[in-house]
Order: sequence, then structure tokens, then C-alpha cells
Amino acid sequence: MPASRRNKPVLPLDETAFAVKQRKAVPHEFVLDAIDALAPQTRSMFGCLAVYVEDKIVLILRDRRDETADNGVWLATTVEHHESLRCEFPNMRSIQVLGKKVTGWQVLPVDAPGFEEAALRACELIVARDPRIGKVPGARRASGSGARKAAKSAKRAKAPNPAKLERD
Repeated sequence: MPASRRNKPVLPLDETAFAVKQRKAVPHEFVLDAIDALAPQTRSMFGCLAVYVEDKIVLILRDRRDETADNGVWLATTVEHHESLRCEFPNMRSIQVLGKKVTGWQVLPVDAPGFEEAALRACELIVARDPRIGKVPGARRASGSGARKAAKSAKRAKAPNPAKLERD
């Protein structure tokens, strides 16, 4: 006769084991709504939310509790466009956390008067494909050891083989 199987008592499930990690709220979500026609993609970056349109990074949305100085909408631009953009965005400035006086990235500060209007105007420029906003990110660099290995193998490929030279 086979041994009877006992039903083991069911232990209450630990709710923390099945807890779903809460995602952070999207900062300044109205910006994404304004450029929705371009099918923007987002990625977390440095505790912020980077916004891409096709192959370009166009914005970073930042709302940090600990370091509030640069909260707002960051514009991906270059120094040569600062003056013309400042005509449209008088409160625009360089980002302080980057440690440089002037940076390519500029911020529309959340605490500036007319922040939402300025952010929506930036969205209009992005939708209109204004060339002043947006950068194609550079290729990622290989790690230091990877770069050295690639350089060594390139040197080996260029160096003549002494054994082959003797045969010729």
C-alpha cells in the first residue's frame, strides 16, 4: 500500500517577496504629452529621465528632491545655439551640477517664472525639428582595457612577421 501523502500546511505568503517595485513618477510628464506625435522614447539616466526622438537625445526631465538647483527640463543643444535660444527662453542657463561655467546642456529651471510655457515652447521647437535642440549621442567608448587590447591587436596586424620576412 503506498504511503499516503500529507498535505503540507500552506504558509502565508510573504507579501514583500511579491511586491512590485514602484516606478518613479515621470517628472514634468506634460512634456512627453506635448511631443507624443514624435513617439519619444525614454531611458533612465543619472536619476533623471532622458527623452529621445529617433536617434537624437532632445531633453532630460529632472525633478530630484536632494539636489533641486537643476530641476526642470534640460535641453540638448550646443554652445553656438545658446544665444538664439536665450532669446526664446530668457531663464535658460547652464546646468550647475556639471561643474562647468558653460555647458552644451541648458536647463529651463522649474522654479523660474513661466516654466511650463517655456517647456511647451521647447516642445514646439522639437516637433518642428528645430536643429538647435537635439544631439546624436556619440558611440560609447570601450573600457580602458578593451581599448588597449584593440590598439595592441591593431599594432600586431600592421607589424611585419619576422619569420615570413626570412622566408622571402
